Amino acid sequence: MDNPANVSSSSGGALAWKDKLIEYIVVHAGALVSAAIIVVVGFIAAGWIGRLFESWLSRKAMEPPVRMLLTRIVRLLIVALTLVVALGTAGMDVTALIAGIGVAGVGVGLALQGVLGNLVAGMTIIFTKPFRVGDYIEIAGVSGQVQQIELFSTMLLHTDMSRVMIPNRKLVGEILHNYGQIRQLDMGVGVGYSTDMVSAQKIVREILAANTRVLKDPAPFVGITDLGDFSIQITVKPWTKVADYLPAQVEIYEEILNRFRVNKIEIPFPQREIRLLGGTPN
Repeated sequence: MDNPANVSSSSGGALAWKDKLIEYIVVHAGALVSAAIIVVVGFIAAGWIGRLFESWLSRKAMEPPVRMLLTRIVRLLIVALTLVVALGTAGMDVTALIAGIGVAGVGVGLALQGVLGNLVAGMTIIFTKPFRVGDYIEIAGVSGQVQQIELFSTMLLHTDMSRVMIPNRKLVGEILHNYGQIRQLDMGVGVGYSTDMVSAQKIVREILAANTRVLKDPAPFVGITDLGDFSIQITVKPWTKVADYLPAQVEIYEEILNRFRVNKIEIPFPQREIRLLGGTPN
């Protein structure tokens, strides 16, 4: 059987606790009401600001998962701030709580330094937009067309159809070469010195005009850029979409070769003429 003294002691402790709670509520009634109002207003403000922030992000070129995550972070920050203010208004000492949160934040930050670095870099990329989905870029020793921009990494599609995943912290602060969504081919063909250069360049321009992969704007460049030892160099620099970069180069070279052969335009190869002076030794 329970000891009557223990039962009496526990009952007295429960009554004392209830009395203290009632006394606290009576004394701090105004502060508790204010704290409750702050919580209600804070939650309403978190929802309203979250919807406003999501509406603003929807006008940006951003992936839906990233937009949802950013919206949730904003709402959570507002709710957390509201609870801290409400606790302080209710008469609680929030200094120790804030200090504890700060210490915990430092520990988590040190433990997740790489992850947080990628996150901050991802936010920087999303808001500053040094490149967009669909752009062809060269950075950090790799190149490719941007397929996805996430908070922690960016995925590039290489010309061989392989995918390159780059941590975002490797992209921020690096030298970036952004080609956009079009690229300029750097091509050339050498012709003999006896060639009618006006006719040869006309043929090249006709080939470019007939190729559907070559963009009309910007206009392609065709011109003589070098007088070599064996040939006159005609440089050909048309613009194409990123996806047409390699196919267009193959088609243009094939057509130049065929048209030059039909029109008897010589494409010389390096050669040396050796002359022997004097008699042949015995």
